[in-house]
Amino acid sequence: MADKLSRAKLARVAWRLNRASHSDLPPLVLMTDDERLPDPLAAAAVLPRGSMVILRTRDWARRAAMASALLPIVRERHLTLSIANDPDLARRIGAHGVHFSEAAMREASHWRVLRPHWILTVPAHSLAACATAKRLGADAVLLSPIFATRSHPGEPHFGAVRAMLIARQSPLPVYALGGINAASASQLKDSRFAGLAAIGALHV
Repeated sequence: MADKLSRAKLARVAWRLNRASHSDLPPLVLMTDDERLPDPLAAAAVLPRGSMVILRTRDWARRAAMASALLPIVRERHLTLSIANDPDLARRIGAHGVHFSEAAMREASHWRVLRPHWILTVPAHSLAACATAKRLGADAVLLSPIFATRSHPGEPHFGAVRAMLIARQSPLPVYALGGINAASASQLKDSRFAGLAAIGALHV
């Protein structure tokens, strides 16, 4: 759980990166998580206007209920709502896009044609994955893990220098994900990232 000051600092870094990259995508992304952020409504309610929520939950009924509960907050705060791996639900509730997992990312090309106005995002763990995402019609990738994370302790991560190099060379806008908080994000302030994505650092 992050305090108000830390969340504000993180948002400022995200906005600066977004402006410097001349991106028209949302600068800050809240990733929901069944274990680490089981109730994202409070976190979404204090997101800066213009941010994005990527709703991820494995249970269909819970996903649909949570999407419906998020809609009033999304409208009030002018947020972008993306539904992970469920384009049918996204279409039904009028979401703004879909985040496809690595296993489902090839669906992006199909939905790019059907919903050209949607924001389509996919994960990436290398520069080659960024190029693949471009070919599939994605709008942006979430590159991870940038820093060490509590959810995957001890696993390898890019580090700031390598991550910034990938963001500079990527054919698509890149969000930094993994170990992102107010302190770690400051290491990315002069990079080409289009924005920042986080779970715990945006927890209320």
